[in-house]
Amino acid sequence: MSPNSNKTVVVAMSGGVDSSVAALLLKQQGYNVVGMYMKNWEEGEDCPGADDYEDVIRVCGQIDIPYYSVNFVKEYRENVFASFLKEYAAGHTPNPDILCNKEIKFKALMDKAFEFGADFLATGHYVRRRSSPEGVQLLKGKDPSKDQSYFLYAINGKVLEKVLFPVGELEKKEVREIAREFGLATAKKKDSTGICFIGKRDFKDFLGNYLEKKPGNFETLTGNVVGKHDGVAYYTIGQRKGLAIGGPGEAWFVVAKDIPKNIVYIEQGVRHPAMYADSLTATQCDWILGPPSFPFRCKAKIRYRQADQECVITKSEGEIIFVEFAVPQRAITNRQSIVFYDDEICIGGALIENRGLSYYERKLPVPKQVSE
Repeated sequence: MSPNSNKTVVVAMSGGVDSSVAALLLKQQGYNVVGMYMKNWEEGEDCPGADDYEDVIRVCGQIDIPYYSVNFVKEYRENVFASFLKEYAAGHTPNPDILCNKEIKFKALMDKAFEFGADFLATGHYVRRRSSPEGVQLLKGKDPSKDQSYFLYAINGKVLEKVLFPVGELEKKEVREIAREFGLATAKKKDSTGICFIGKRDFKDFLGNYLEKKPGNFETLTGNVVGKHDGVAYYTIGQRKGLAIGGPGEAWFVVAKDIPKNIVYIEQGVRHPAMYADSLTATQCDWILGPPSFPFRCKAKIRYRQADQECVITKSEGEIIFVEFAVPQRAITNRQSIVFYDDEICIGGALIENRGLSYYERKLPVPKQVSE
């Protein structure tokens, strides 16, 4: 008899190949596995939710495990979507996936799993966990191209003690191969991309259903008006596409926003000095196993898929931290997350409050060595 046969694991099943293989692997390891599908959004014509649930049903039938659907539409709207709209209305660029993991998957769903009598919650995230004297650490996934620790930095170490990540030790190609070998219905299903509740809809059109458009000027940093925009909420630092500004010279990029004045500042050139800064302040810190001793030298990402960047964190007033980078960072964006690493260990993260002075403001040329 398997040592896991008296343990029940609820697997958060999305209808994708990763959670499907996670459930299969746990079943093969002898756990009592239950599939649980979360309904977080009222389906529209472009929402894949109904098809995803059908895939969950098919996979659970193939693996021979029970499955359930749980409705978190109300919780998602109140705890994730409302915050998403509030941030955009304020002219910021939030990341709802991080809040969804913290408030829905690893809180509401976990509570539901424990009510069900589960010993563990499992997901298809490409991350790993490891016990240490301080507690359970969150580690990057084995596949660097799929590592999802950036989205899980806000999960407390106490929560991680009751979470399993079966595909974290695998590369994506291995997960696909396992799905093919077992003939899972999701073996060839494409990975989902973008924000879950938007689906295939145009982002600006979707946002326009909830936020009033407030047209204003595209201006250069010297005050020249070069076009009209639909409102600061629709643009983010570093953005190139969708500006509809032509003319000679290099491409135009969003380099700054004046939210009270409803001005979006744009300049030409991917290496324009207004887009680079080597420091930032951040707040709303989440430390997986508690805060480090400051000053603290580590590595960080200011966006998903960015290469790790060397930095030093120092404590400021209250819960505010100051981060200084070894090389200039491009397009530091307010209310995006900065996530911190000690080698392969994700130690936590925070929300970017403000970038430091740009190289344009400091009247300095951009160094040759910068972040990508």
